[in-house]
Amino acid sequence: MNRYNLEAPTPDGRSWLRRLFPFLRWWNFIGWDTLQADLLAGLTGAVIVLPQGVAFAMIAGLPPEYGLYTAIVTPVVAALFGSSLHLISGPTTAISIIVFTSISPLAEPGSAEYIRIVLTLTLMAGAYQLAFGLARLGTLVNFVSHSVVVGFTSGAAILIATSQMKHVFGLFMPRGHSFLQVWMSILSEVEHINPYVLAVAMVTLASAIFFRIVIPRWPGMLFAMIIGSLACLLMDGNQHGIHLVGQMPATLPPPSLPDFSFGTIRQLAPKALAVALLGLIEALSIGRSIAAKSRQPIDGNQEFIGQGLSNIIGSFFSSYAGSGSFTRSGINYQAGAITPLSAVFSAAFLALLLLLIAPLTAYLPIAAMGGIILLVAYHLIDVHHIRTILKTSTGETAVLLTTFLATLFLDLEFAIYAGVLLSLILYLNRTAHPRIANLAPNPDTVGPPLIEAEIECPKLKIIRIDGPLFFGAVNHVGEYLYNIDRKLTRKRNVLIVGCGINFIDVAGAEMLAREALRRRTQRGNLYLCEFKPDANRVLERGGYLETIGRDHLFATQKEAIAEILPHVDTVSCQHCDKPVFKQCVVEPARENR
Repeated sequence: MNRYNLEAPTPDGRSWLRRLFPFLRWWNFIGWDTLQADLLAGLTGAVIVLPQGVAFAMIAGLPPEYGLYTAIVTPVVAALFGSSLHLISGPTTAISIIVFTSISPLAEPGSAEYIRIVLTLTLMAGAYQLAFGLARLGTLVNFVSHSVVVGFTSGAAILIATSQMKHVFGLFMPRGHSFLQVWMSILSEVEHINPYVLAVAMVTLASAIFFRIVIPRWPGMLFAMIIGSLACLLMDGNQHGIHLVGQMPATLPPPSLPDFSFGTIRQLAPKALAVALLGLIEALSIGRSIAAKSRQPIDGNQEFIGQGLSNIIGSFFSSYAGSGSFTRSGINYQAGAITPLSAVFSAAFLALLLLLIAPLTAYLPIAAMGGIILLVAYHLIDVHHIRTILKTSTGETAVLLTTFLATLFLDLEFAIYAGVLLSLILYLNRTAHPRIANLAPNPDTVGPPLIEAEIECPKLKIIRIDGPLFFGAVNHVGEYLYNIDRKLTRKRNVLIVGCGINFIDVAGAEMLAREALRRRTQRGNLYLCEFKPDANRVLERGGYLETIGRDHLFATQKEAIAEILPHVDTVSCQHCDKPVFKQCVVEPARENR
């Protein structure tokens, strides 16, 4: 049996229970073999997320323990109520940076007020995601171009690196400065760089790079932080201005209460929507990419619900907004995880590690965390996809650059909205301009009767429309049909091959009816063939088929050619010097006798 074939909902009384509690669909898969595999994968994931959680919390402007709280609460809820078997949710770099840039102008990072506002943002983002899932809007993510995510994460990577320059160089930076202002301040304060702080950051960064290249299977970030801490102790960092993270509380995620005031909710509403959208895009794209390897189905709506519930519940247990993590999800799959219990085990192991190692964070230099975060930021930039986008598509390049530049110089939520809006505009523009191919008879006996070719009959124009014939495309197709006759003394007959038309709405049907009437008044005709059943039903129910003519609708190309040619102007055909159809060859031969 394929272990990844989830049980389909059954018509009995258990189906509603599986929809309400989706983990019941894979619960029967659990056995001693799966428990062993999930335990090992969970332990691996806990070791991996330990340094990441601390780093991501610092990026978000939160105390380091909040990253670990998020990595404990969020993945459990998302795994139990999502649809992916391997997706691991929790703190991510992109979400962390948008949390910081959204909330830092409103409160001092790390303060009690800042934490309370972040929890409110998390609750609202989760409410948006849950509402989208309940409304069955999971397919909306398909309309967001991948270039939006690539552009945003690349811009976010540079912002992340910029935000850590004060920790890497040991400089004081005023709160709330923009990207350009930060770099101008750095350049003006070069002579005040603390060499000890810089040395700790570079030792940590070099160690992390070494482990990533030479021993990639080891938890390199964790060992790099230990090496950075030892370097700080050896150079007596306290005496040289090296600040430490401080001891984290050795406690499990404590209960918390977001701010429910109307003013805060109104202020955070647009920011929470941006966080929700980015989180859903991340989670669903990662879940689908791993599902392509594991060959399991992914329910986008259920993933929306799982992500929403994880953020809503997390906001009441000291967790900030989370989403799917590509790194941790990929490692979870590679480590042999079979069921989402691996996420539960990972959270349990991480909670145990938090209780054990919390006192040791008192010796962790902030500069070492800065070096780790620089490496995280570097790997956010997807150079391969950026090059591919720049080479292949002008439109996608525009989306990429717009999102990237808006991320650097404008609000992050505006960057996401701008990228999504531009990608939708490009999609609608392509949909509104379906490709129209010119067809001619196939000279070979093998293959379809009509193929794409430049030649055409002067009396019969044959085209194929590749795309939907809806209200947005009516103007484009109508202009094309009208321009067919502009340079001719006699109007042509037109045959539209509709095998490429996915659907027709009322506006498209009305356009075909008007075109049929126009051509009929000018001694021509409009013919249709190979239209799909749904399109035929629209023409039938609306009465448009009566206007076009039922005898002008054909099932196949061969039938259409055989019926149309005898009705073309045969007198003119006798003098044609460009015969296209096989039936045209006879008349010119007679003329030359």
